[in-house]
Amino acid sequence: MRMKRITLFFNFAAISIFSNLALGQSANTNTTNVAAHMTGIDAILGASLAVKIVILILVSLSILCWAIGWSKHQELKTIKAANFLFDTMFWKTTSLDEMFGKLDAFKSSSHARVFKAAYSEMKKIADSPLMSKNKDSENDPPQLSGIDNLERSLRKATENEISELESRLTVLASTGSTGPFIGLFGTVWGIMNSFSQIAQTGSANLAAVAPGISEALITTAIGLAAAIPAVIIYNHFVSLIRKEEIALNNFSSDFLNIVKRNFFKG
Repeated sequence: MRMKRITLFFNFAAISIFSNLALGQSANTNTTNVAAHMTGIDAILGASLAVKIVILILVSLSILCWAIGWSKHQELKTIKAANFLFDTMFWKTTSLDEMFGKLDAFKSSSHARVFKAAYSEMKKIADSPLMSKNKDSENDPPQLSGIDNLERSLRKATENEISELESRLTVLASTGSTGPFIGLFGTVWGIMNSFSQIAQTGSANLAAVAPGISEALITTAIGLAAAIPAVIIYNHFVSLIRKEEIALNNFSSDFLNIVKRNFFKG
């Protein structure tokens, strides 16, 4: 009778152990399946509030960078076309006064704005006591002095144009340099959530910490996706603006040579 009781006890214990093992394996399998089928959208929706804020900031910066890139592309395209038309007219004209009267047709041209600033400075010089007319003939153009003022005016106008072209590029540079670090903040926060989950469940099973790791990797990926295009767009427009700066300096030099030969002393 005693042996029968012992046998029944061991049978019951064995059944309990195998039942628990089966239930545990089924739970782990279900958890693993859930983790395996988790998509990037699921990871974002299931992320903590701090991680969602980080993702929102990165997405907003990325959209802003693409908008600035498109805006700068259109701006430089318009300026290039307007400069071509203005330069063609400028080299055909025989009178600076006549060219000045046609500036309203070239409002988008940076060369036209530099010409306007230089011409206005020439008028100021001509109206000042520094001007002296050629005494040999009244038909000769006035011989001016004060070329340094004109050079400063050209340089200032050129710098203003370049400064205007460089506006908003700081957003691209800032996004390119800080985007990965903002994403890294989200990554650190996701890892902290993973360790918190381990502490709460008492299990270091990969399925238990997968959601936290997933949201951590998502923020890193979004940070890189925002930063890399921003750097590429920034470098592209810096190169184009440098070319425009060279073109402006060349135009200023050509204009200065023309007025030196025809209007200034010596």
